[in-house]
Amino acid sequence: MEAARARRRSATPETLPLFPLEGAVLLPGGQLPLNIFEPRYLRMIDDALGGARLIGMIQPKDGMQDEKPALYDVGCAGRITSFAETDDGRYVITLTGARRFKLDEEVASDTPYRLARPDWSYFERDAEKDPTAEAVDRDELLSVLKNYLEAENLHVEWEQASNAPVEALIVSLAMGCPFAPNEKQAILETPSIVDQAKCLMTLMRFSDADDSGGDDPLLQ
Repeated sequence: MEAARARRRSATPETLPLFPLEGAVLLPGGQLPLNIFEPRYLRMIDDALGGARLIGMIQPKDGMQDEKPALYDVGCAGRITSFAETDDGRYVITLTGARRFKLDEEVASDTPYRLARPDWSYFERDAEKDPTAEAVDRDELLSVLKNYLEAENLHVEWEQASNAPVEALIVSLAMGCPFAPNEKQAILETPSIVDQAKCLMTLMRFSDADDSGGDDPLLQ
């Protein structure tokens, strides 16, 4: 755990390659599997593996219709913690969330992928254990989660969920539940664990099963 926090403290490069992906958010401590096949992003992974192994996951504001879509202001840097190459040339990787950042400005570059200068100062608490986790009402969170799963006809390994550390549970739900992209973005931009829990419970209480349009939540 201390080693992981040390890596988070050091995860503040001046520039960061960006991987825009709608509906996919990464939070510190979370794990995000990705299947990479576009040439520009294959190049990005090659470059990242030769450097800090960090990639900035960030959502486009209006989907991926444009070649260079407008981006939300906040994303999360993920460290490549597993890597495999398939026979057909794809990369299968896992990103582990390091620190969130605010998009300061994009940097002109000759790379085929987008490069940005991140501002790490808005989420300095990501480098340390969040003390507000102790203020989360775990029983209320699990009760709301149970009602949400029943209403949405979704399934998780309940024993695993109920026994998970509260920080891990919140990260997994935020990343894995089929919320709309802007709803996931709201959780990502919420600074503290206790406020993320409140945001999650609000979304679960008012979620409409007919509009979910996602897969089963995946506890990472």
